[in-house]
Amino acid sequence: MSGPGKGPAPRPIRIGVIGSADASPDGCEIAHAVGRALALAEAVLVCGGGPGVMSAAAAGSAEQGGIVLGILPGTDPRSAADGVTIPIATGLGESRNALVVHASEAVIAVEGAWGTLNEAALCMKIGRPLVGVSDSLGDRFPIERFAEPAAAVARALELASDLRR
Repeated sequence: MSGPGKGPAPRPIRIGVIGSADASPDGCEIAHAVGRALALAEAVLVCGGGPGVMSAAAAGSAEQGGIVLGILPGTDPRSAADGVTIPIATGLGESRNALVVHASEAVIAVEGAWGTLNEAALCMKIGRPLVGVSDSLGDRFPIERFAEPAAAVARALELASDLRR
């Protein structure tokens, strides 16, 4: 908190979670664990606010009292997945993928399809740190990959913190 003689409170780190809207049960379980770990680290989870990986990560974060920023493709904030605490209805369709990446200080990919590939490619283009846990990005993305969600979260937080220095 800010007050007399104190500066403003530090802003929480923002970590994006990208992945398939049609995620597998395993992918949803991993995304849920990622969301929980981000909330426990007091990071803001940034996602597209929809189904699949996004919904599972949001639910995991919400269970731990975390903040989830959902950047929605449509114009109705009520369309956000349960667990999204701050829905931003953009009306931009898939173009909102760029906002997800730019609003994040590092990004974690879980599974994925075309939208995830788009977001991951933008991460590579602008130098946004990207890590994977059970991702479907393939060999064209030279990223660190982790077997455990907590390890992916720890690395994403470390990379985001490094950028703040």
